[in-house]
Amino acid sequence: MLSTLKDIFTNATSRSSAVDEALEVFALEPLAEATPSELSQGQRKLVAVARALAARPKLLCLDEPAAGLDAQESVVFGRHLREIVDRGTPILLIDHDMGLVLGISDRVVVLEFGKVIAVGTPSAVRADARVVAAYLGSAANETKILADER
Repeated sequence: MLSTLKDIFTNATSRSSAVDEALEVFALEPLAEATPSELSQGQRKLVAVARALAARPKLLCLDEPAAGLDAQESVVFGRHLREIVDRGTPILLIDHDMGLVLGISDRVVVLEFGKVIAVGTPSAVRADARVVAAYLGSAANETKILADER
């Protein structure tokens, strides 16, 4: 039997307010009866984070959640992540999508080969020569544009 999105969160007879809230944050309510195979890659990523959010964590830790998303999906995904933080759940985000990281973060720590090379606000990190050399390079302007779209 295929599970629907609603079943992935909980059994069909019991839906908690945490599940309803997670579906709302990610605008997934219209898809609550969908099976995973009916969802786009971007929607499946949202479901994965929504499942974690439904557990009402004190801190939501995400490792490469934007992997596999195209630029537009990443922008939408980032807006949802920012909403989670704005609603009071802090996020520890580890991701190579610099547009996403710089676009939604309050504070950024940049590592290169396991060593911290920059710490600060997204604008300070974006301007750091070591970060530009290590991660942004000639894409620095494109990353700024993507971050500004968020």
